[in-house]
Amino acid sequence: MKYISYLRVSTKRQGESGLGIDAQKSAVTKFLKHDDELVAEYRETESGKKNDRPMLMKAIEECRKQGATLLIAKLDRLSRNASFIFTLRDAKVDFVCCDMANANPVTVGIMAVLSQDERERISQRTRSALAELKAKGIELGKPENLTDYSRQRSIEIRQRDARENENNRRATALITSMRSENISYHKIAERLNDYGFKTRQSKLFTAMAVKRLFDRHQESFKVQG
Repeated sequence: MKYISYLRVSTKRQGESGLGIDAQKSAVTKFLKHDDELVAEYRETESGKKNDRPMLMKAIEECRKQGATLLIAKLDRLSRNASFIFTLRDAKVDFVCCDMANANPVTVGIMAVLSQDERERISQRTRSALAELKAKGIELGKPENLTDYSRQRSIEIRQRDARENENNRRATALITSMRSENISYHKIAERLNDYGFKTRQSKLFTAMAVKRLFDRHQESFKVQG
């Protein structure tokens, strides 16, 4: 099978140094089987405009020309970027991800919807919180309104929530995809555990935990409707 790999780094300096690229190239090498062919490699150095990815578009176009599959070395945080996920979903080319073997057009479509929904929810929560603080007479934007402890707690909570949200988003996308194939909650739990997923409490998934995530996802769509 023919593949075209897509690698990415966050800054120009990182791109020039090769930091992070070696690990991605290694992941690509491990993914490829002996009869696979790596036709081309595209390396993206992300700019300040996070939705500007010209090398991704070139890689997609080359896949169309070559009849190749797009091989994404590192999906991770891109799975919560709605613009990237929608681009991937609408590209109409086959793709696989080294770090998320079960990703497919169905799961990335679900992830795109979840990502966009989460962004809207966060925006709404932020506006509500700011309005509440303003109503209490707290002057916004003043550093003295935050203690050192509050700042540290805020950082820790944001980091924890980012990890948990990303993990839950991926798990929910996979659960929804597998439920559409009538796979049982028990079997889904086994697969999630095999893939290395953990619950919010850092425990292995059970059939009940899978059902809770699935029901929560279904309920969120009912509320939106």
